[in-house]
Amino acid sequence: MRNDSAHQGRIRLTRRGKVALGITGALLAGAAAGVPVLLDRQQQQPSQAKTLLVPEGWRTSQVYDAIDKALEAAPGTARKSAHTIGLKLPGEAAGNPEGYLFPATYPIGEDATPASLLAYMVDTANRRFGGQQVKSAAEDKAVSVYQAVTIASIAQAEAETKQDMGKVARVVYNRMNLGMPLQMDSTINYAMNRSTVDTSTADTRISSPYNTYARMGLPPTPIANPGDDALAAALNPPQGDWLYFVTVRPGDTRFTADYAEHQRNVEEFNAARQAEKQAQAKNGSASVS
Repeated sequence: MRNDSAHQGRIRLTRRGKVALGITGALLAGAAAGVPVLLDRQQQQPSQAKTLLVPEGWRTSQVYDAIDKALEAAPGTARKSAHTIGLKLPGEAAGNPEGYLFPATYPIGEDATPASLLAYMVDTANRRFGGQQVKSAAEDKAVSVYQAVTIASIAQAEAETKQDMGKVARVVYNRMNLGMPLQMDSTINYAMNRSTVDTSTADTRISSPYNTYARMGLPPTPIANPGDDALAAALNPPQGDWLYFVTVRPGDTRFTADYAEHQRNVEEFNAARQAEKQAQAKNGSASVS
């Protein structure tokens, strides 16, 4: 999160009555699309089995590319499949699977196709997100499950640790409750199809529904595919009055409710970032010479 010249953070977390999101396993992605078959990670897989790893926080575009590569399909095949096979997505998604290609390791059977892989990923997300505990926790926060997944995706993109994920989620709720724009750099990165810690004033003025500097409320869809920790953070954030945060250096994300303190943290971030760029430029010049 920047806030004029502010920067953002990166995260994950849970809360007191932790939401049990259990089953962490691999998915058998070869049989007919239907209810996904969850395999315990402890089970032995054939050594020759081909797998596809979808890390937490990957955007849907990255998943599409990975599916095409794993199945040796023409670029764009998975993306096209996603819009033609009728994935079982929430109505709020309007056909966009962002946030619902659940992160996991997917063994790929001989008959696997982009369509079958995508269907299993979405089915898995629906199993993870569709339990009564998740629905109740979302209702307790006055958001829909889809909105909770959207908050989880922001927390996933902004934070480096479980603890910080929860704090980022709390910042999101605090800002929404006060009628403040979210001002998240991660949503601008999503709109601009990039990943960077450098957000300019011009960037915060782009015309996009994902520009949370210019528009109020949550972005229209998730901005990544969050994992269990990020969803737990969105559903059970810690108590706190934080409204601002900035990752001054890797591993040093500072949260505060005091704008003046935040600005001091931002100045420290900017100074550290400038020093880093100068060091990189110096090292680059040295290697050329």
